[in-house]
Amino acid sequence: MKVIIQYQDNLDVSLHKTLKITLPKSWKNGPTSKLLKQFVESYNGNEAIGPRNPLKEEDLHLEVVPDENSMTDASPVALASDATTIDVIPDRATLAVKHGKAPTIAELNKVEEEKKSKMREAKAAEKALSRCTHFGCQKRFPKGGPYPPCAYHKLPPVFHETAKFWSCCPNKKAYDWDDFQSIPGCLTGTCTDEKVDTTKQFLGGSDLREAAGEKSKLRSIDDFNKEMEGGGSGSGSGGNVLDDMGGVLGKIGVEKELFEQVIQGIKTSLGEGATDAMVEKELGKKLKSTFKSFAVEQLRIS
Repeated sequence: MKVIIQYQDNLDVSLHKTLKITLPKSWKNGPTSKLLKQFVESYNGNEAIGPRNPLKEEDLHLEVVPDENSMTDASPVALASDATTIDVIPDRATLAVKHGKAPTIAELNKVEEEKKSKMREAKAAEKALSRCTHFGCQKRFPKGGPYPPCAYHKLPPVFHETAKFWSCCPNKKAYDWDDFQSIPGCLTGTCTDEKVDTTKQFLGGSDLREAAGEKSKLRSIDDFNKEMEGGGSGSGSGGNVLDDMGGVLGKIGVEKELFEQVIQGIKTSLGEGATDAMVEKELGKKLKSTFKSFAVEQLRIS
């Protein structure tokens, strides 16, 4: 078993020291204090640094330096002076010598028990509180009140692909969880512990399509092919998609002449022999690009 022991707990770099030790078999089952004692003797025996910065074993402790390649975000922990070396120090570990008296196993156990006790108390206190059932409010309060003021959302959240937003505030989208949590509520009132009258606590893409009336009956491949052979566009509407679109756009203020001019321009760009299906596809691309630009601008503003 090999270890590296380093002393760098001093602003003066010239007083730092590194010692590589191959532990005798008898040391593995001995206390960690034996390693610290060996290092202190080696350090103080060095004529270049010992007299300038004499170390005292009783004022120092050892810590295991976390492995840089480790996937866990571990923090250095002081080793108990009476802990068995092989139980607390991995082979080829790097140990840091730090100022401060080394704790004993009993002292470390006491600290750990105090932490667990505080966690149990915190959980018990949390159980004694109610959480606000309004969408987007995370406040807790004593059961039965008093009820604090609340900023919340009217409708449940939507998680669609990577986007996260509240269905009552569709123009305020987030793609990071913390950003989503920080979207301010659109309503204000008082916290409540009564259950929200809704069957769903969150919505997805299928819910959005259903709400928009886009849920349609699936057709077979044969039906689709017959429609295409009959000069249809595959829309399933039974009519001409371009005519239908022109009518819809007219209802929202887009002049028929302007729409026909755009369609004619697309046909010209596609060349002779362009079919309605080809024009519909090209128009769909242009509309999609325009809508994306609008969406990006809305997100930037919000």
